[in-house]
This record gives sequence, structure tokens and C-alpha cells, in this order.
Amino acid sequence: MERDINKLCMHFCPEGVDYYKLGELGKFYGGLTGKNKSDFSDGNAKFISYRNVYNNPALKLDVEDKVKISSNEKQNTLERGDIIFTGSSETADECGLSSVVTQDVNEKIYLNSFCFIFRFKNPKIILPDFSKHLFRSEYLRHQIGKTASGVTRFNVSKKLMANVTIPLPPLPIQQEIVRILDTFTNLTAELTAELTARRKQYEYYRDELLTFGEDVPRVQLGNIGPVCMCKRILKSQTNTVGGVPFYKIGTFGKTANAYISEETYQEYRSMYSFPNKGDILISAAGTIGRTVVYDGKPAYFQDSNIVWIANDETRVLNRFLAYCYEKKPWNISSGGTIARLYNENIQKAVIPAPSLERQMQIVSQLEKMEDLCNSITVGLPAEITARQKQYEYYRDKLLTFKENIS
Repeated sequence: MERDINKLCMHFCPEGVDYYKLGELGKFYGGLTGKNKSDFSDGNAKFISYRNVYNNPALKLDVEDKVKISSNEKQNTLERGDIIFTGSSETADECGLSSVVTQDVNEKIYLNSFCFIFRFKNPKIILPDFSKHLFRSEYLRHQIGKTASGVTRFNVSKKLMANVTIPLPPLPIQQEIVRILDTFTNLTAELTAELTARRKQYEYYRDELLTFGEDVPRVQLGNIGPVCMCKRILKSQTNTVGGVPFYKIGTFGKTANAYISEETYQEYRSMYSFPNKGDILISAAGTIGRTVVYDGKPAYFQDSNIVWIANDETRVLNRFLAYCYEKKPWNISSGGTIARLYNENIQKAVIPAPSLERQMQIVSQLEKMEDLCNSITVGLPAEITARQKQYEYYRDKLLTFKENIS
């Protein structure tokens, strides 16, 4: 495949591929402006969420998210070929993630205020399907990462983005690269769909087991125990070399990229709120409601963004609580902003509270189902990961061109 691309390059651009700055090729446009929470409660027009952009190299336009737009309101709308970027993130590496409008847009669709648009002045010079691969390539991600700055949250500078350079090979080369790379992504999509089906099967049985009649009491989470969080850690107290892992919302459930000293860890965990082994940690920002069972190993967690219920398990077992959390029992504030889970949302959330004996039975059944589901799908996640790495390898190979310097 690489040889075929080289042949095409020798035929269409023997001197090399031309590179251009984004600022030479188009303009940046913002997302929605002047909106408040109420505008998203009963909307009349589609808008693209931050998560849609973050998760999808090719933007999904068949969405249910709606925003209220008046007849004389001037807001930017999406067009085929637009490159959408996330404007901010908890980590610099995740800033400026791209999603491309690869389909025709037959209605007015708006963009959330935390993302922005890049639009080519001449959309005919680049295939949208080529853009979806190009703008997530290592070459572009490295450049875009340098445009972000911040402390607790990183923001992309459009001024610096305008200096990001991209290769523009002739269209026949773009078409061949798209054909090759889409073969990889289509296979990955098939495997992912199978894995999703298996997980839905598990979720169905979970929801059946967690559905109770009126004879089973309910309890507000605030009556189980208080919502707790760790003491705030200042940036000056962290380092990137080593020590006790410090998990921020961007690394929650992943690998920590910041650390605090052993002395600070021991002092803070003894003087302030700190989870017990088995407590269920909850993400209160970003992708809200994600959970991690604290394993008791030395670690510290970002205040307010990572919280937990101090549960003594007299009414609800932590393992049962974790399954209840999977059903997202809280009402969250969302709309045009990134969702946030406040302490009040957690405290007022209601879950079933059958007897502890019944909870243990349900936990045992669900753990067996999880094991069964995982045993059935154990090969799928590994194969999906392998296919993704294979795709990324060939993507970065095929999108590396000799530059025309003549």
C-alpha cells in the first residue's frame, strides 16, 4: 500500500507535496454565543455537543441535542468539509481534537460554545474524508498540542492554530489514502459494534436485576453518607517526575501524569477527607458519572472533580452501589456547557435499598454476568486495540510526505 502511494506521488507530484499554513487556507469560526441553560431545555434546532466532536473523527449529524434559535438570530452553522476542534480540555494532549463534517448538511446545525470551526476558503482542495484522517495524525496532533496553554484547564489559541501546517497532496493521492485507511476503520467499527452488542446484553440483565417493586425501599444517597472530596492540591505541589500519583479529571481511571510528595500525601490523607479501600470514586466533571473502585493503594484525587460517598455499608453495600451508579441515577446540569455533577445532584439521587442479603445476591449474579460477558468478549477489545494501532501506524506512514521546497 505504501508503495502504491509512492508511485502516485512520483506521478502527480515528483518534486514533493505542497505544505500550507491553515491561516493561508481558510478561517476560524466560533460556536454558539449568548446562550444560557434554558435555551437547551426546549430547543428547535440541532446542535453538536462537545462529546460528539471529541469521540468521532467523522462528525455524527444524526443527533437529538437541541438548542433554541430565534428566527432572526445570527449564529454560525456547519457545512460539509468543516473541521471542528475541541477548544479546551483537562490535558494539553487532548486539546484541539478534530472532527470533520464528511456528509452533506441539509439543515441548519449549530455547534456548542466549547468548540470552534475551521473552514477552507476553497473546499475542493481537500476531501473531507482525507481531513478526518489527517487532522488526527501524529504530525498534526503534535503541532496542535503546542497551541494549547493553561493551568487547570488548557485552551487552544486560534492565532497559533493559524500557523499549523498541513500537506495538500493531489486529490487522486488523497482518494487512495482514504480508501486504504477506511478499510482499517471499517473493520474496527464492525468489531466495536459486536462489542457494543455484548455490553448492551449485560446492561439489559443488570437493569432487570436492579428494577424493584414498591415493596422495596428507596434511599437518597445523601442519607447513606456525606459527599466527600480530597483537599485541594496546588499546581506548585505537583511534579511530573514521581511520587504519589495525583489523578486529575483528565487522568481519572487512566495513568496519572502528575505526582505529589509522600510527605504531602501522608499529611493530607490523615488530616482531611480521604477514601477508604472499596469506596466508589465518581467523576463530577468532564465525562460525568464514571466510577473507579478505590483499591487502597497510595494515590490522591483532584478536589471537587473526583468525589465519593462516605458509605459505612450499613444500608447499602459499596459493590451494589457501584452497579446503581452505572445506571446514572442523578440529574445533571448540561445544555450548552460541559456537564457538571454537583454534590446536590449526588445527595438527592435515589437508589433502591433492598436487604443486604438481597444486595449480595444481586452483586453475585451481576459479577458472574460480567465475567461471562468479559470471557465472551475478551478477544474483541484486544483485537480492536491491535487494529487501532495498525491503523495509526499506516495512517502516520501514509500521511508523511516529502515536502516540495522548490
